[in-house]
Amino acid sequence: MTVSRLRHIPGIGVNEIGDAADAANDPDLLRLENLDTDIRPPRVALEATLAAVHEDAANSYLPFQGHRVLRAAAAAHVGRLAGRRYDPDTEVVGVAGGLNGVLNTLLALVEPGQEVVIADPIYAGLVNRIRLAGGVPRHVPATATPVGWITDPERLADAVGPDTAAVLVMTPAMPTGGMLDGAHWDALAGAVARHDCWVVYDAAMERIRFDASPVPHPAAHPGLAARTITVGSASKELRLIGWRVGWVVGPAEIMADINLVGLTNVVCQVGIAQQAVAAALSAPDADADVAAATGTWRRRSEAILHQLADYPCVPPAGGWSLLVDTAAMGLPPEEASRRLFERGRVAATPMTGWGPRGQHYLRLVFANEPVERLADLGARFHAAFD
Repeated sequence: MTVSRLRHIPGIGVNEIGDAADAANDPDLLRLENLDTDIRPPRVALEATLAAVHEDAANSYLPFQGHRVLRAAAAAHVGRLAGRRYDPDTEVVGVAGGLNGVLNTLLALVEPGQEVVIADPIYAGLVNRIRLAGGVPRHVPATATPVGWITDPERLADAVGPDTAAVLVMTPAMPTGGMLDGAHWDALAGAVARHDCWVVYDAAMERIRFDASPVPHPAAHPGLAARTITVGSASKELRLIGWRVGWVVGPAEIMADINLVGLTNVVCQVGIAQQAVAAALSAPDADADVAAATGTWRRRSEAILHQLADYPCVPPAGGWSLLVDTAAMGLPPEEASRRLFERGRVAATPMTGWGPRGQHYLRLVFANEPVERLADLGARFHAAFD
């Protein structure tokens, strides 16, 4: 009974592993399957949320495009990183989380049958939203190397063609932690202009970079500034997962359509959360807060790589997760996941459906388990596979 728009949209796997882990109710089980984090949100966001519970204006649909304080904070935040000014009244729309923003944007850009260029491997939720919008994913393979995932800039640019509606980029990418930089924007600029398409920049993790280098925002590139739509979220950098607030920032002419899709889709964001997100984005110590959290996540990533030195792991350059090449171990990721769950008491998600190359990998999320809990991960892997 599946309608045609769902025929090529599989699940993402995370829900199945997460449900099994919840059902196990085992405190010894390592939860490496889902993008949660135990690092608390910024205090200013918690205080603003508690205050908003008592405000009548926070219990309203209006304004549909997001409270102005949120739009102003998002405009300032993206503008600071992109080195340009955005008008909070015409170039910013609030959304109910980053992925709501991605879907709304794709629905405003993609004609049925058009292509959207995207990485491989990549988050299945992004691929599925391309398909839900009627688009066709065109994957650009990233190469796993001993120092991380590498995407060739010219190969990325060459994937853009006459049927391209948009290039959907994320850096660091999920689930690989792979990075794009100025060389990629240089290569994309000519192709995007030549084929009159858009760059959709998923900025959910842009400051979660383990080398602490400056964020190379595509809208800072003179050839991409007028063609870049930035989709941001409070879920990762600010750890405000349950608040369900995000933002879309871009040129006014396309933002009107994205706003129209929002009015037709989710309608509005969580009222009691918007002041909190605005406060966290605008706080004087916002960058230091993200940097401190990133330091913790980096140490956890390093702990996993140390524990699993005997296994084919690909180190991430940022983000919340890394991949293990189970095909190199002679196992499909589903079987590796099952063995880890049953024999090693580790919940981890197979990457089936996460791009063509995803079928070779298992994802380990390091955002939710402290280093102390990861100290026996190597022994757990040996119990599962030896």
